[in-house]
Amino acid sequence: MKIVKEACVETYNQAILAEKNGANRIELCGDLSVGGVTPEVELTQRLLDVLTIPIMVMVRPRGGNFVYSDEEFAVMKTTILTFKKMGVAGVVFGILKEDFTINLEQTKALALLAKPLKVTFHKAIDACSDTLTEFSKLLTINEIDIVLTSGGEATAKEGIPVLKEMINLSAGKITVLSAGKITDKNLAELHHNIAGTAYHGRKIVGDLTF
Repeated sequence: MKIVKEACVETYNQAILAEKNGANRIELCGDLSVGGVTPEVELTQRLLDVLTIPIMVMVRPRGGNFVYSDEEFAVMKTTILTFKKMGVAGVVFGILKEDFTINLEQTKALALLAKPLKVTFHKAIDACSDTLTEFSKLLTINEIDIVLTSGGEATAKEGIPVLKEMINLSAGKITVLSAGKITDKNLAELHHNIAGTAYHGRKIVGDLTF
């Protein structure tokens, strides 16, 4: 089975090199030092013009937690509409409540708005108090295609048991996009243990920094 390798990038050069190195898809972010925020529209357009692989775009108005104000939520909706019009392959977001559960109402609203784009719920799920329970809730939202997760742990390696359980629970409904310190050096071993269909990382196709 062919696996999907999604490279997480924040610059033009990283994106170009990711495709050259064999990435099947990129997640484009701004400021990865805070875990990634919404990238610049101009950069996104430049990459849409030159890349042949799909671009998933982060929709996150700021770093910090994943509980958003009404104003921030409105910005996220506008951002999704902007990127949708531009023709990206998909959007990546995650919204929680104060009690560290997923805000299902807001998640569904953004996912519906994004369609027919691919929708990824990102690693905000790893900040939840019960990762598997919250993942089960995402399975009730038909518009969610992918969940980016390290199984509630700091790394994919530590999260292997939960990642495998997520894949079983999903039964193919949602793609579990395993993440967390996955590189070109340890991907084969991790894939052997996780047996997933998609993997994500900043070094998934090698070091992209210059």
